[in-house]
Amino acid sequence: QKSAWRAGGWMSAAALLVYGVFFSYAYLMLDAGVGALILFAIVQFTMLGIGFFAGDRLSLYQWIGFFIAAAGLIYLLSPGLSAPPLLGALMMSAAGIGWGLYSVFGKGAGDPIAKTCGNFQRAALLLLLASPAILALLPEPLPTVKGVLLSLLCGGVTSALGYALWYRVLKDMSITAAAISQLTVPIIAALGGVVFVSEPLTQRFVIASIVTLGGVGLAMLKKAPS
Repeated sequence: QKSAWRAGGWMSAAALLVYGVFFSYAYLMLDAGVGALILFAIVQFTMLGIGFFAGDRLSLYQWIGFFIAAAGLIYLLSPGLSAPPLLGALMMSAAGIGWGLYSVFGKGAGDPIAKTCGNFQRAALLLLLASPAILALLPEPLPTVKGVLLSLLCGGVTSALGYALWYRVLKDMSITAAAISQLTVPIIAALGGVVFVSEPLTQRFVIASIVTLGGVGLAMLKKAPS
């Protein structure tokens, strides 16, 4: 729709494209745990850095909460971690910067669904233009029909709805609060594995969840007025 196209932005679309492309290729080289740690570390640095220069500073309690939450996340993802290949780490770092910027660009007025739809439309156009260069540098076999259908379902339905919800939440949060809240994503994903695919509920997961969610809760405290 024209209204959705106008609601989107080229900067957001470019950031979304950077995130999607580099995330996809990075995970061909990285283990899940180390990939998640690199991604969320870079997202934090990107968003907290932008917030800092925009005057959105954390209080002492919020910094303490942030480090507690980060420690819980590291504890959850640390078993079996090994040094990642440099190219994979650089790609995941680029993906983290892309997602951090996409999140920051989501601040402000506007319909979250329309903005997300417009951003996806523009990102798809950019990807179409960039695909020859991407495939020349990183060739891969043609996807199967099933792969294409699953990609459309995942990207155009589930991911898009999640991104629209994220843009709605961003309207009521500061940049720094939005950054720290994303440390809960691996916890939520792991919980989904327990609930929907019968993954074991381990002591490590329980402890990490309590520590991470407690840290995020502390970091969400309002700064005292000066």
